[in-house]
Amino acid sequence: MTEKKQLRIATRNSGFIDPESIEAYIAVGGYQAIGRCLVDMTPTQVIDEMTRSGLRGRGGAGFPTGVKWGFAAKYQSDTKYIICNADEGDPGAYMDRAVLEGDPHTVIEGMIIAGYAIGARHGAVYIRAEYPLAIKRLRTAIEQAEECGLLGENILGSDFSFDIELKYGAGAFVCGEETALIRSIEGNRGEPYTKPPFPAESGYWDKPTIVNNVETLANVPAILMKGPEWFSSIGSATAKGTKVFSLVGKITNVGLIEVPMGITLREVIFDIGGGCPGGKKFKAVQTGGPSGGVLTYKDLDVRIDYESLAACESIMGSGGMIVMDEDACMVAIAKFFLEFTMDESCGKCTPCRIGSKRLWELLEKITIGQATEDDLEKLVTLARTIKDAALCGLGQTMPNPILSTVRVFRDEYLAHIRDKRCPAGVCKHLLQYVILKEKCVGCTLCAKICPVKCISGAPKEVHVIDQSQCVKCGACQEKCKFDAIITR
Repeated sequence: MTEKKQLRIATRNSGFIDPESIEAYIAVGGYQAIGRCLVDMTPTQVIDEMTRSGLRGRGGAGFPTGVKWGFAAKYQSDTKYIICNADEGDPGAYMDRAVLEGDPHTVIEGMIIAGYAIGARHGAVYIRAEYPLAIKRLRTAIEQAEECGLLGENILGSDFSFDIELKYGAGAFVCGEETALIRSIEGNRGEPYTKPPFPAESGYWDKPTIVNNVETLANVPAILMKGPEWFSSIGSATAKGTKVFSLVGKITNVGLIEVPMGITLREVIFDIGGGCPGGKKFKAVQTGGPSGGVLTYKDLDVRIDYESLAACESIMGSGGMIVMDEDACMVAIAKFFLEFTMDESCGKCTPCRIGSKRLWELLEKITIGQATEDDLEKLVTLARTIKDAALCGLGQTMPNPILSTVRVFRDEYLAHIRDKRCPAGVCKHLLQYVILKEKCVGCTLCAKICPVKCISGAPKEVHVIDQSQCVKCGACQEKCKFDAIITR
């Protein structure tokens, strides 16, 4: 069932060939696509085939790849650049790493084809320094391609030349945004800049630049060999081809999957993922990583494509998919993702730099039981303001987890605010440790272990916890041998 639902294009060779052997890649048809381009196709024809295929950027924005290449091709310049964005920063995401570790040559070939299409002679792979194996295999693949005349001067005896270098990122999430990425490669602080001009007109060193995600480029050779009609026949009406996802969280079959666009969430979570482990009920799934939105069982029949997810106030993002079961507190989940994006903010624009901190303070008040319903309205209003006013995609999508959880799980927020209670028992400040009279034997162990001495009672008598002094450390519950201490 799991395999039948999947279709591999970007990961077609991963696990089947030796990623450190160019001969293995050539044996399965590798570098035939660039050969076809150089012998039988003009750059305009390459761009036309990419446009007709319907391939859209897999980094999150979903912009048509052929159209993007066409923008850069029309600008006249002595130098143009192709940049591969391998700066994968979403928590729990490892799609790009898997492709680069399993099949680096397909990404290199995709970059060469892109360079031929727009008239670029230089390429760069911006990759996280935390990916040592991917870096090693990319270096090996580049060296092998150069030795075989597939990179460098006069590729395959033609008048087209192209070279690739590696640039290392320090793990800044904001550098996944193309303008911040370009600043970082240039040696500057990784901060986005206002568009226009777009990088296709003025990007790396103020030259026309195309920035494509790893997965986008991995699809390119397959499209040119099998044809745009083949690729466009896969997927939904508005999203063609397949998408690679990292399926993580409270899911039975954790791992990397590649599925046709248009597949439903139900098929991914239950048919491929096997549902939540331990007999737990499915509660929600976060699509699009920390910038995405939360979808529930009501959305299980939503088709996975850009427009369908957007209609549910979520995004596809680069492909992170985090599943949550019935034990998850949605307020805490929103706070967790906000903490990540708040820490990763570059600080350039005020809505993101200051607004994220104010959002966190409001969520903190809710999780410790000090918020009012007015604070909840302030939270929503501020989130919408940041979404409209932030400079780049990080700030504009930062409020998504808050807005979606408030919309779908408003009752959980109100339980924290009105009842001072966390329904999932996750927010420790709202927990109460209570000693059950019928189970307590008065052994005094809990009183001895309590770090703030808030438990009182004589030996062989029922003990009591002073709730006003309890710091919710849970040490008493952990040490109790009679299961006499519970949380409420």
